[in-house]
Amino acid sequence: MKYRLVIFDFDGTLADSFALFLRTFNDVAGQYGTRPILDTELNTLRTMGARGLIRHFEIPPWKVPFIAYSVRRRMARSITDVQLFEGIPELLTQLAHAGVRLAIVSSNSEANIRRVLGPDCAATITDYVCGTAIFGKAKAFSKVVRQSGVSPDQTLCVGDELRDWEAALAVGIPFAAVGWGYTYFDALPTLPEGQLINRVEAIASAVLAPA
Repeated sequence: MKYRLVIFDFDGTLADSFALFLRTFNDVAGQYGTRPILDTELNTLRTMGARGLIRHFEIPPWKVPFIAYSVRRRMARSITDVQLFEGIPELLTQLAHAGVRLAIVSSNSEANIRRVLGPDCAATITDYVCGTAIFGKAKAFSKVVRQSGVSPDQTLCVGDELRDWEAALAVGIPFAAVGWGYTYFDALPTLPEGQLINRVEAIASAVLAPA
């Protein structure tokens, strides 16, 4: 196989949580003096990375962790509204049975993630690094790679946001961008040996391809 370790993002990559995120962000925005997200600007916002969104909404950096915490806590109340994308349970099972080590690195909480995955899918994941800071994924990726003992070139990061790509770039691991998440497909670049993926099944093909 080409990759022995796959690090997944969760929201927008494994789970279809975008609608809940929008609703939750708009619920807490006023509490922090931030305006809500308008439907008319969604197309533009989905081409931006996290830094671009923070600038767009003129959110002071010191407020970011507080807003993130409030959004995460409120999302937990309605986490049963979130479902895995079609084909994800089968993908995780296939990779785990093939001997691929699976990890999830996310700013969401481990409790939320396990509830959405369900016990069978949750059991396929070896490493959970959750509750990461908005821009803390590079450190988390390094931790997972170090714990796994797998070399960076045999590790694949699968995500849907520019910050996933930035973190993979910082750590030196290949990146696969999925086209069904928060960020529009055309806005997501790839690293050398990375790729753009528009079907869930294509992830297994990329991971299990001959080295």
